[in-house]
Amino acid sequence: MEKLLVSGGARLSGSVSISGSKNSSLPILAATLLSEESCVINNVPNLSDTNYMVQILSTLGAEVEADEGTVKVRAREISSQAPYDLVRKMRASVCVLGPMLARKREAFVSLPGGCVIGDRPIDLHLRGLEALGAEVEVKGGDIRVSAPDGLRGAKVNMRGQYGSTVLGTDNVMMAAVFAEGTTIIESAAAEPEVEDLAVFLNALGAKIEGAGTRKIVIHGVESLSGADHEVIPDRIEAGTFMIAGIIAGDGVLLENVRADHLTALIDSLRGSGHGVDLKDDGSILVSASDCPKANEITTEPYPGFPTDMQAQMCALYATTSGISVITETVFPNRFMHVPELKRMGANINLKDSMAVIRGVDQLSAAPVMASDLRASAALVLAALGADGTTEINRLYHIDRGYENIDQKLGSLGAQLQRIKN
Repeated sequence: MEKLLVSGGARLSGSVSISGSKNSSLPILAATLLSEESCVINNVPNLSDTNYMVQILSTLGAEVEADEGTVKVRAREISSQAPYDLVRKMRASVCVLGPMLARKREAFVSLPGGCVIGDRPIDLHLRGLEALGAEVEVKGGDIRVSAPDGLRGAKVNMRGQYGSTVLGTDNVMMAAVFAEGTTIIESAAAEPEVEDLAVFLNALGAKIEGAGTRKIVIHGVESLSGADHEVIPDRIEAGTFMIAGIIAGDGVLLENVRADHLTALIDSLRGSGHGVDLKDDGSILVSASDCPKANEITTEPYPGFPTDMQAQMCALYATTSGISVITETVFPNRFMHVPELKRMGANINLKDSMAVIRGVDQLSAAPVMASDLRASAALVLAALGADGTTEINRLYHIDRGYENIDQKLGSLGAQLQRIKN
């Protein structure tokens, strides 16, 4: 078990390169199971989650080579049963369900694990696969789906209680690639990661239209070839470093970034008075306002404000003068970082799915504990501006989604140290 010691007050400057998207890499790696040919995926971040997915592919029978951001996969023969010991470690492992079903006409996957940020059921995934003609059985913590006569194109609605499901859209889209006829996914997730997956599938020979919108049309094909693909930059890592540059920075430049994927965040930061300069070469320079303003945000499915940036905004607003309000509509219980921020002196009141934040002059260092991936990032951000040295425990959470975050922050001037408990 490791922990991170962060000494607040150091000023950040310089440039940082944003890694490939975790939330794109995982379904794209899973999608390689659809092809018997060689697939080369570039710009894959070195994370515990991506490493788990590589292990899952290998255990299923694929030939896998991973080296410095490039993963080569050839899935000539694969099993239809995903191992519990790996699946339990990561919620996104459920995205092997669709490609395994399409390829093998059956799939056995244990109910996945991962972050605990409230109930994140996979019923929408299963409902979508049933619409394509699959038989679904959930028993003893395992999911069994089968379609002995193959899948059939259908209209599938992916809207849930709190909006569309990204992994559910991914799963149905991958399963539908081999379905007979045409599949129409309505109320589809429109996130850039869904579009990136579709770009990869089309490079393999799939026929997918509309990815990145609320309506995706998939025309079934009989087989797929191999392809090379480069994963898009991680918009959540980019957003996290933008906030680091505002909390503790004297001008931080983000490289390998897609500003068009960050519109809602950029608008919110500018709304508080912070500088966000979009350079001609695609990089982004962030600078803090001398007199930032309180703000209000509401998390929504893309292109709205991302729930995966909500915790980081809590850290920012904790020392922004005035009263800021964050309403969480995607995962209403996603506020487990708040008690830890309050240990550092933040003034935050929770009411149902709303956080009311009264900015204080400065936070104070304290021993804190990460509860999930984005909460851990929020604690690191808060510690950068806090008085004293903050001890952040359960560091394994942050390693699920941020590649070398301590090294990257250190290169900008942060004073931090990773140590073993």
